[in-house]
Amino acid sequence: VQLQAYGGGLVQTGGSLRLSCVASEVTFSDYIIAWLRQAPGKEREFVAAISRSGNTPHYSDSVKGRFTISRDNAKNTVYLQMNNLRPEDTALYYCAAVKTVDERSWSGMDYWGKGTQVTVSS
Repeated sequence: VQLQAYGGGLVQTGGSLRLSCVASEVTFSDYIIAWLRQAPGKEREFVAAISRSGNTPHYSDSVKGRFTISRDNAKNTVYLQMNNLRPEDTALYYCAAVKTVDERSWSGMDYWGKGTQVTVSS
């Protein structure tokens, strides 16, 4: 399974970015897809996830109402639309895939992609 994240960049506070996570060599609809992020000097944290069908999104409290996760199983792609970005959203964003997960911790992902950097200037 290969996951590739795209779409990071530099944006001002209040701006928007859309991240994409494209999967290959996998039956995409078998997997829950999550976005996690890690800022310098901080632990990696859960951001958002979406169920296999795309019907059920999950968000951390810090991004709820500002970020929207969606997926297109026909394109093997998950999107993370990030609006009203804040400097504290600055981090390396990873997408990850898992078949089953403990939604209390969002740990134990099966596969990880390389991250894409998001930088929000104040």
